[in-house]
Amino acid sequence: MSSVLARRQPVKPTFATKRGKHVSIYQPMQEGLKFPEIPSFETVAEERLHRKQRLAAACRAFALEGLDYGFAGHLTIRDPEFPQHYWTNPMAMHFADVNVSSLILADHDGNVLEGEYALNRAGFVLHAAVHKAHPDILAMCHAHTVYGGAYASLGRPLPPITQDAAVFYEDHVVITESAGAVAVELDAGTRVANAFKNAKAAIHQNHGLFTASRHSIESAAFWFIGLERCCQQQLMIEATGITPALVPPESARYSREHVGSEYIGWLHFQPIYDHLLKHQPEFLD
Repeated sequence: MSSVLARRQPVKPTFATKRGKHVSIYQPMQEGLKFPEIPSFETVAEERLHRKQRLAAACRAFALEGLDYGFAGHLTIRDPEFPQHYWTNPMAMHFADVNVSSLILADHDGNVLEGEYALNRAGFVLHAAVHKAHPDILAMCHAHTVYGGAYASLGRPLPPITQDAAVFYEDHVVITESAGAVAVELDAGTRVANAFKNAKAAIHQNHGLFTASRHSIESAAFWFIGLERCCQQQLMIEATGITPALVPPESARYSREHVGSEYIGWLHFQPIYDHLLKHQPEFLD
C-alpha cells in the first residue's frame, strides 16, 4: 500500500450558507454582536470575485507565515460557473505580490484560459489531478515549507499531541508513492490524487504538505498554516527525546469534529483576511 490513512468513516461536512444558522458553538447565541458571517451570492460573477479575492488573500497569508520558497507553492480554487476550471497563483510571482488581477484561470489540461502569466507545471500536475479525480474538492494548497518538508521525510502520520494536532486525527493521509520525485509528470499527479480522498490534508513523503477543502479556499489555507505549525511542534517535541502524552482517541475525534471542521477553518481565516484588508488592501486590485 502506497499510502497510510488514519481511517475514519467519511462524514460530509456541513457548512451553513444562510444567515442565522448555527453550525458551531463558537457562533454567538446573543444577537447584535459583531461576528463573521458566511456569505451568500446573488450572481455567479459575485461569487467568482469573492473566490478570487480570498485566493489572493490566501497567497498573501502564506507570505505572512513565511511559507514561500522561490516559485514553489500553488493554491487553487474552482471557478463557480465552470468547475472543471480553477483559479491559481501565477508562476514565479512571490506570494506577497499576488493580487486578484494577477490570478490565472486554467483547465485540467494545463491551458491558461484567462490571465497573462504562465502556469506552474508542478502545480498543474498535482492540483489538476486531484481536482479532476475528486469533484467534491473545491480548493487546495501546497507549499515547500521548512517544518512540513522535514516532517514529511519521516513518512508517518501526525500524532495528536495537542488539540491543534487533533484536528487532523484520522483526517490526513501519508503518501509514500513517488516520494522525492519532482512532480512534473502526469502519472505523478494521478498517483497523488488516488490517495487524496476522505481527508483534508496529505503528507507527501520527501515532498511536503497538501491541504484540501470541500467548501472554501479560506479553510484549505488555514488548515495548511495549522498543519505546518503542528509539524513544527512535533519536531520540537521529538528533539527533546521525551515521549509526549497523546490526546486520547475519543477526545481527539471530538476535537476533530468540533474544532477541525470546514467552518472552523473558514472562521480561523477571517481575522487573517481582515488584517490583510487593513494592511495590504492592494491585494484586491
